[in-house]
Amino acid sequence: MTPAPWPLKHVKVTDRGAHGAALSTALSPAPGPDGPGSVVDTLHGRPVADPYRWLETADSSATRRWLAERGREFEQRARQWPLRGRLGERIRSLVRAELWSSPRHRTGRMFATVRRAGDEHPRVVSLDREGGDEQVVFDPAAQDPSGRTTLDSWEPDPSGRLLAVQTSSGGVERGELRVLCTGTGTRVGPPVRGVRYSHVAWLPEGLFSHGAFYYVRRDDRHGTRGVWLRRVACGTETLVHRCTAPGTVPGVRILGGRRLLVTESHGTGHRTDLWIADLHTSAPDRPDLRPVQVGVEAETEARLGTDGLLYLRTTLGAPLRRLCAADPDDPGVERWREVVPEDPEATLDAFAVCPADADAGAGAALLVVRTRLGISEAAVHDAVTGAPLRTVRLPGEGMVTVPETAPNGTVFLGYADVATQQRVLSLAPGADRPLPWPPHTGDGVPAPRIRRSVVRCRSEDGTEVPVTVFEPPHAAEAPGPTILHAYGGFGRPRQFGFSATVLAWLLSGGRYAVAHVRGGGDAGRSWHLRGAGRHKPRAVEDLVAAADALVGDGLCTREQLCLSGGSAGGLLVLAAALWRPHVCGSVIASAPLADMVRFERLGLGRMWTREFGTAADPEDFAALMSYSPYHRALDPARRRPDPGLPRVLLTGFDGDTRTDAAHPRKMCAALLGAGHDPDRPPALLRYERDVGHGPRSVSRAVALAADAHAFAAHETGLPPR
Repeated sequence: MTPAPWPLKHVKVTDRGAHGAALSTALSPAPGPDGPGSVVDTLHGRPVADPYRWLETADSSATRRWLAERGREFEQRARQWPLRGRLGERIRSLVRAELWSSPRHRTGRMFATVRRAGDEHPRVVSLDREGGDEQVVFDPAAQDPSGRTTLDSWEPDPSGRLLAVQTSSGGVERGELRVLCTGTGTRVGPPVRGVRYSHVAWLPEGLFSHGAFYYVRRDDRHGTRGVWLRRVACGTETLVHRCTAPGTVPGVRILGGRRLLVTESHGTGHRTDLWIADLHTSAPDRPDLRPVQVGVEAETEARLGTDGLLYLRTTLGAPLRRLCAADPDDPGVERWREVVPEDPEATLDAFAVCPADADAGAGAALLVVRTRLGISEAAVHDAVTGAPLRTVRLPGEGMVTVPETAPNGTVFLGYADVATQQRVLSLAPGADRPLPWPPHTGDGVPAPRIRRSVVRCRSEDGTEVPVTVFEPPHAAEAPGPTILHAYGGFGRPRQFGFSATVLAWLLSGGRYAVAHVRGGGDAGRSWHLRGAGRHKPRAVEDLVAAADALVGDGLCTREQLCLSGGSAGGLLVLAAALWRPHVCGSVIASAPLADMVRFERLGLGRMWTREFGTAADPEDFAALMSYSPYHRALDPARRRPDPGLPRVLLTGFDGDTRTDAAHPRKMCAALLGAGHDPDRPPALLRYERDVGHGPRSVSRAVALAADAHAFAAHETGLPPR
């Protein structure tokens, strides 16, 4: 492997002690003259230049002028990409389908979202039990014809007469939670403002005459972080659970119509604390919360079965997860009973409690969904012995989303694969083959055939890393244009659902590969931790090894390879390209993290120190600096024209409240400032306003995808078809 100008630094993990308390001091800028390019921080005795700090101020006149120049530069280059229009047309044709969510059953009615062909956003509808008599309950496009308002979450009350909806505008993902009457669409009671993807858990009927629900506040901007009880009619609130530690994310659910479940996620999924209360024996505004799992380094999810038992999907004692059962009245972790053991080769990603088979003799059964290298498989297990009862026959090699059980025992689940649009399937009690829902949707248009194979490579430390490769049936055996995607963060596995962008790329003749690097959850919790914190450089090495393998196996040349990633994956592909400039010919980094010294001060970075570490700790700081893309681009060794530097497309969104658009702005400036041929800059920035990190209108999503992959087509030499 070509030596790196700076070695990627692996640091022995030790106790961080109280270093976090010194963050503000460690990151304060050293004295210097005012103006762009003058900021130098001293961290742990080391000067760290930050010449583009001024670009963190999004609304300054200097930043606006700079962004306008980048916009003109992008459009000038994009007009030269021959596949830009064709890819946009193909992607639009692929997303022109009717998409439903799984239904939520309430008294006499079902509720779901549907986005029909030509719609910009999904709407909430109610239906009768047979799936007919459809009524629109809430449509964000009717509220805001500009398309800037998105539906972030929704939940009907137990009676089906009220609907809680959360919306936000401009992509900021922090908006308004309000309650609507499902019959008239009129608002009931005052709204809750300043909430971010709040869980809503309605109280059972009868506890409050006009309805009440629990919701969560995830930050301190609009009130104490924790779980709140809100009375709908008057808007009065009571804090029922205050977050126990800084940086935790609260959650709330009602289980079985009577039990309140409160959760706190530490470090975006590294650990979960859970408490449960019986609302039949304690007051809703003063619930007697009993610990289920507190202070244990494990990620756990809980559901209540029809047999009255609490079922828990957990990494406790099982890095790839297992299922346990507990008595909800005595739920302590030391009394859990294992039901379905861990599979050493597949992660247990979802489950649902469903009726037992007639011949099983148990009160409940468990539908278990596992993922093996991005492909889901499902089976029904006995809830007492854990023994498999039957395999569920899925439509193909794809991804199953979280299943939900209806009151009649039918399990609804989402399914999609690389060539098949997201669809809802219903699995009747005792059946082994799910059917389409609603019934009128049928099986849809036959999907194109896509070939899938797995390449295995060796990373720098000898670890074997799998790479999944997708090809259209007509792909030539010779090297060809290839996109290599990676994420490698927060323990999230790469699952192969539907992407109109990926399918359009494949149908245009390109290859698409996914590297299952450490830091993700493809091989369980240990795989995640081996690429997190001070071990994050291993994820970078894994991606470089995957790129080397694709080239070595003759699937592509360096010039035909484009690395692609978003958010934490954007960080990964930038780090790989700046560590090994000749690893590929081009890079797409969408809404990436880039400045790993100041990430804690931008967006939600303060919540991610368990994933990446903190610059306030000297050992964490050394690891962060070893791969931080922004600081590698600023390295004096790169301040010269480098013909091997990949061409980079960065995307940024002005409303991004997660990674913050300062990252792509500063990264683009650093790459442009490194010295380059003015006729072909090494970096382009596609920057959007009034959208953020999450959902957007269909037309804006199509335009973004078409531009990104037209760039990849141009750089890798994908010919127009």
